[in-house]
Amino acid sequence: MKQVKFLWTYIWRHRLQYLLGIITLFVVDYLNLLIPELTGVITDGLKDGTMNQTDVIQKVGTILGVGLGLGAGRFLWRYFIFGGARQIEYELRNDMFAHLETLSVEYYNEHKTGDIMARFTNDLNAVRMSIGPAIVTAFDASVLLVMVIVQMMVYVDVKLTLFAILPLFFIAFGEYYYGQIVEKRFAAKQEAFSELTDQVQESISGIRVIKAFVQERQERAAFAKSNRKNMEKNLQLVKLQAVVMPLLDVIIGLSSLVTLLYGGYLTMNGEISLGRFVAFHQYIGLLVWPMLAVGESITLFSQGIASVKRIQEVMEEVPEVQDSNLVEKVDQIQGGLCLRHLTFLHHGHTEPTLEDISLEVPAGSTLAIIGRTGNGKSTLVNLLLHLYNAKPGMIFIDGRDINSIPLKTLREHISYVPQDNFLFSDTLRRNIAFGADTDELEPVILAAKAACIHDNIIEFPDGYETIVGERGVTLSGGQKQRSSISRAILKDAPILILDDALSAVDTSTEEQILRNLKENRKGKTTILIAHRISTIQHADCIVVLEDGKMTECGTHEELLQQDGFYRRTYEKQRLEQKLEEVQSQ
Repeated sequence: MKQVKFLWTYIWRHRLQYLLGIITLFVVDYLNLLIPELTGVITDGLKDGTMNQTDVIQKVGTILGVGLGLGAGRFLWRYFIFGGARQIEYELRNDMFAHLETLSVEYYNEHKTGDIMARFTNDLNAVRMSIGPAIVTAFDASVLLVMVIVQMMVYVDVKLTLFAILPLFFIAFGEYYYGQIVEKRFAAKQEAFSELTDQVQESISGIRVIKAFVQERQERAAFAKSNRKNMEKNLQLVKLQAVVMPLLDVIIGLSSLVTLLYGGYLTMNGEISLGRFVAFHQYIGLLVWPMLAVGESITLFSQGIASVKRIQEVMEEVPEVQDSNLVEKVDQIQGGLCLRHLTFLHHGHTEPTLEDISLEVPAGSTLAIIGRTGNGKSTLVNLLLHLYNAKPGMIFIDGRDINSIPLKTLREHISYVPQDNFLFSDTLRRNIAFGADTDELEPVILAAKAACIHDNIIEFPDGYETIVGERGVTLSGGQKQRSSISRAILKDAPILILDDALSAVDTSTEEQILRNLKENRKGKTTILIAHRISTIQHADCIVVLEDGKMTECGTHEELLQQDGFYRRTYEKQRLEQKLEEVQSQ
């Protein structure tokens, strides 16, 4: 089975731990068998008068010694097997996270965060249970079952033993089908939990929007629906266990009653001694655990297999964007860009997002891109970052096809400020230094000054050590943008991309940041995406995108000479600016 093969690769790494744990389990099971036999010997010795006080004390001492051995053995098998299972869980979680980092942006566009988190928590826990407690239970039950049956045949009576094991065949047959049903129901339960997790994650992330639009009641209703589905899927599994486990108890109880009655009959007829009957009664007690344990281990194994399938879905996902066979060693990138008939189609789209774009951007120049929302500006940026795959021969950097440049090298030479500014739940200092090879405060301060955020930061009680909330929620939109810009400035890469990164700052601050960028980035390539003409008017080259096509290209003065989108936007924004000035007077 594919799932077993997948898990075996991890178990094999810890084979010594598992081997020592299984050997210890075997020793514990063997010691368990000694106690009924010793009890039987003491009973017969006292009944027949063949044992004196010293003999009894010796036997009792032996039982105590066996008990101490059992205690030590149970600690050791837990240490080896449960410890190995925890190590595998740790390694598997690390491997999952590392693999998720390699997956393309399209994967995260199509898969929800809540579902991925559920696989990291509930599913990994189910896998750990299947390679820890389930292995212990299955091995312990199997070995103890065989050893008890052999001991009962040798020490007590063959016919009586056959009566005792008869129900095992019915139990084994029923639990085979039980395991198949459990696997399906547990998979459905995990899917429901994923949906619930995603519902909670989205609601918490969007709590400000929910409150602003007074949608608390609707969100509670949506959560209650997901919660009910999760409860129902859990109950389907619990109901199955609630029927099977008591039924198993009934079968075991009837079996024990019949065998005890028959054993009592044999004792009364003198076919077995009283001591052997006492030992037999204890052996029956030892048989109850393996019978119950079989059901428990089947449940754990079935749940583990269902969870492994869900984890494998993530691990078997192949990154769309990765280094190809065309990759060459590149030590340095200067920043020259060339687009040749660039066309790109998103997954699930029927029309291309970008179509037939050709453009030359010399290293050290500034390129500006403007256009209506949804016309492919951010997609173009993502292609330059190689977050999406462009066909060979469409994008060149310093004369090299982008597909021939290693991803790590390419992205190390690009600073990027995304449209959706993201800050980590950490200090402002660490957020700004993220991606830069420095632990010193001075470069962080210089970058913050260049982004016009330094004055705001020093006003905070903890200054640069101020911890921002999740995704930087404790900062204003403008402060988040400027913090992101300072992060990009500190990286000081040959190519800087600002994706509508100045939309939340006022005009005077915007002008100051642009002046600082022009001063700090002499000889380096800068790409500006914006909606305001004031942001991009001093660029060396301005491109207008409409419906994914490049409809205009030139300098600010050249585009004003054309009766196109750029000129109309410029005139409209100038009129709006004049109206604001009149209203403010």
